Amino acid sequence: MTTAPGAANSDLPGKPPVVDLATWEAAREELLVREKAHTREGDAIAAARRRLPMVELDGKAEVVGADGPVPFLDLFQGRDELVVYQHMWHDHTPHQGQCEGCTTTAWHIKDAVYLNARGVSYAVLTTGPWDEVAPYVEFMGYTQPWYSVRGLDAPIGGGMGHIIAFLRDGDRVFLTYSTTGRGNEPVNGSLALLDMTPYGRGEAWQDNPEGYPTGRDACWYWRSDADGNATWGGTSRPVPQWTRPGATPVETLGRDGHCH
Repeated sequence: MTTAPGAANSDLPGKPPVVDLATWEAAREELLVREKAHTREGDAIAAARRRLPMVELDGKAEVVGADGPVPFLDLFQGRDELVVYQHMWHDHTPHQGQCEGCTTTAWHIKDAVYLNARGVSYAVLTTGPWDEVAPYVEFMGYTQPWYSVRGLDAPIGGGMGHIIAFLRDGDRVFLTYSTTGRGNEPVNGSLALLDMTPYGRGEAWQDNPEGYPTGRDACWYWRSDADGNATWGGTSRPVPQWTRPGATPVETLGRDGHCH
């Protein structure tokens, strides 16, 4: 039930003000004007994105996957378009030490059937050596194809953490778009849903009303310990790993330095 118009109701500390439904609907309609403008601007940016020039690449460049070395062209699986995510990698590191940020992206695209239906293939690329990558992919339960691009230059190899789009014309391959950082966020539907909640992501950078819970470091909830407590210490794993068979408590991340 909603509060009846005119009914007395005290506001709750650290929470949105309590109002009647008609007042809420008016405020919601006012915000909707801004949301619609944001949607239309997003459509305009997407239109400009489709008009970007493209760069031809060597489609014969070899990447290594479950079936051994294959030309990059094979990742299109006969389709004309390909989207890849470039997953960072920590060499010689146990599963819990792999990149928590890249996990959020890879985990949110566990099934590409809607991309495939639109004629778009999907793959994950990483600089990790395949003999390390293969058991990680199996442990995580990923069903989309992964490939090692170790030793290859950008944009197929090089720096990781990007979403990249490619176009194929016969045996010719072209780079059409790339993004990284917060440009990767559209893949992570959890972030979009959190942005709709009263407290948002709960991160310190947010612009919150006075009295709201104090935000924490960005991405603080992407790792947790065996008891579900958010921590980036040596007892943590990227949060989806705790759902995996055999994910036992840990005492170290087992990684040195930055990932590739």
